[in-house]
Amino acid sequence: MASTKFTILARSFSTSGAVNQLIKPPIQVFGIEGRYATALYSAASKEKKLDAVEKELVQFQGVLKSDVKLNEFILNPTIKKQTKTEGVKAIASKAGLSPASANLLQILAENGRLKKLNGVINAFKTIMSAHRGEVQCEVTTAKPLDQAQRQKLEGVLKSFLKGSQSLHLTANVDPGIIGGMIVSIGDRYVDMSVSSKIKKYTDIISTPV
Repeated sequence: MASTKFTILARSFSTSGAVNQLIKPPIQVFGIEGRYATALYSAASKEKKLDAVEKELVQFQGVLKSDVKLNEFILNPTIKKQTKTEGVKAIASKAGLSPASANLLQILAENGRLKKLNGVINAFKTIMSAHRGEVQCEVTTAKPLDQAQRQKLEGVLKSFLKGSQSLHLTANVDPGIIGGMIVSIGDRYVDMSVSSKIKKYTDIISTPV
């Protein structure tokens, strides 16, 4: 049943009457947002508008953050679906959005899912990052990394990459880990923080003999 619904969703993005085979993204994204983002990827791929659609949606995401009235219109659950559908059609037309981007807004409005728009855009950005061969990596340390430390860390992390993949590093700071670092790269997760070691030893000590 879920597969059938997804196929119908993906087809609804198509601007032609022909039923084409779905183009699978390079990475699987989950949840409702993931299904819409995956269908959008397939539609934009067929139109050869992947980069254009990503650019449009990132810009639209920025507008939503700065335009209070537009954001309220998108999120307000009391506005009727028909009103929202007509509204996003006008917005898409005025903004000159491509058919795939415009269809995304319309379908979300028709299905009462516009509140998921930000999540859908983020899921699509994740797919596009994988499409470009980028490997997302998050590193959390107790103190900010200096330039030398960051370069050395990047050198080590790049050894995990394959072929034409490129590293996209995000550095976070969390004093709560005390020291060491937490690294998440692709589907790998390594907790080398001092706080996790303290917890591990505390659990061992606390366990009754």
